[in-house]
Amino acid sequence: MLDASREDIVSGSLTRVLVVLAAPLVVQNFALVAQEVVDLFWVGRLGGTAVAGVGLAAVLVGLLLVPFMMLFTGTQVVTSQRVGAGDEAAARRVPFTSATLAIPLAAVVGVAVLLGAEPVVDRFTDEAQVATYAVAYLTAYIPALFTTSLSDTLEAGFTGWGQTRIALYVNAVAILVNVVVDPLLILGYGPFPRLEVFGAALATGIGYGVGALVALAVVLRGREGFRLTADAVRPHLATAREVVTVGAPIAGQNLGRQLARLVVIAVVSVAGGAAGLAAYHVGSRVATVAFVPAQGLAQAATSVVGQNLGAEHIDRARRATWIGVVMAAVGLGVLGVVQWLFPAFIAHVFVPGMAGTDLTYTVAYLQILAYGYWALGAIYTVEAGFNGAGETRVSMVSTLAQYWAVRVPIAVVVYVLTYDVTAVFWAVTLSNVAAAGWLLAYFAYTSRRGLFERAADLPESEPESDGATEGAATG
Repeated sequence: MLDASREDIVSGSLTRVLVVLAAPLVVQNFALVAQEVVDLFWVGRLGGTAVAGVGLAAVLVGLLLVPFMMLFTGTQVVTSQRVGAGDEAAARRVPFTSATLAIPLAAVVGVAVLLGAEPVVDRFTDEAQVATYAVAYLTAYIPALFTTSLSDTLEAGFTGWGQTRIALYVNAVAILVNVVVDPLLILGYGPFPRLEVFGAALATGIGYGVGALVALAVVLRGREGFRLTADAVRPHLATAREVVTVGAPIAGQNLGRQLARLVVIAVVSVAGGAAGLAAYHVGSRVATVAFVPAQGLAQAATSVVGQNLGAEHIDRARRATWIGVVMAAVGLGVLGVVQWLFPAFIAHVFVPGMAGTDLTYTVAYLQILAYGYWALGAIYTVEAGFNGAGETRVSMVSTLAQYWAVRVPIAVVVYVLTYDVTAVFWAVTLSNVAAAGWLLAYFAYTSRRGLFERAADLPESEPESDGATEGAATG
């Protein structure tokens, strides 16, 4: 059984329910990463300059997706809390209301891309071919804005409900289509035109279009808890306001993160040129693979915390967070050791022909990143505790501090002093460790002083002498 019922989530074994809910999400996220790796593999056939161009575009795509994260996170949190409270009719309204917001938002963002892609890209690189590739990718990504926003909003509803198996199916179909179409459109096999990086982005849009159709087909069948009803598809203003209120800090969090990444990209471009950009892109993709289990666990923990708060089970929500933190930090720490030992091998798995300065920078980045993997596992899962409680502002403030108070200043200052691109790589790891430290400390403090009671609208209970510690130990 790959889904967990409400009864499992609010009364069963927390370790088991986290694993059961996280397993499909981990598989799904690995599939998403596999899609990115396949993109990188086929784009890599076009050369290092193409990889650098797509790497720059990928950071800008992350910026474009910021407003949609507001809808995705808000949908999952509000849906989970309403399911936990036993109000399934209200829970069904959430994903459909969010979808009605996502489509016009995609139209606005698409117009902005058409008007601003070229001048924005030109600000981050002086290499004409890198800029050409980046602009081509961004332009081709416009259809994907519509399909991914619809698909991901419905998936957030399934995840919040505890039906992570359905979210897995939707993504698996989207990714499979993308993987098949990628080489056809990038390199022009058979009757298909050779579209190069334009084809890579177009394939993503096609894949998620099919995924969105699968999600709609599931809710039309009406066999799952999250199903189509006349009331659910009617846009609901109060629901929309609640989704936006919960999700807006996540949008702010991601905006701050993506803007900081653009600054880092600019420093990397100046310090290392196309080779530095290629290393940064490959390192980011490798890290994305490593982070998958922690991300899946964090998504599961958000739903578990939300449903337990909806059911007014305060201690279970607290313990679920600590158990997730221990599992993620230990798991990613082990992966970090493997990455530190075999960086060149890992780099060649992603880009087989990588050599010279590209490989030197990539190996350095992979080893430096590995030191902070445990911290990233802790960050993802402790933020799930705050997010599940609706306190998404904590994640926003933490991320802004992580990037703008630690990462960017260290990257800029140390580079100015050393003129070494690896200074930027060290700034990434140091900021991750710092953020894990203050988030864990703040969660321990606030969870004992009414964080979850306020989220569940209950009177604050007396701090437990060993609740958080016991939760972590049993994980």
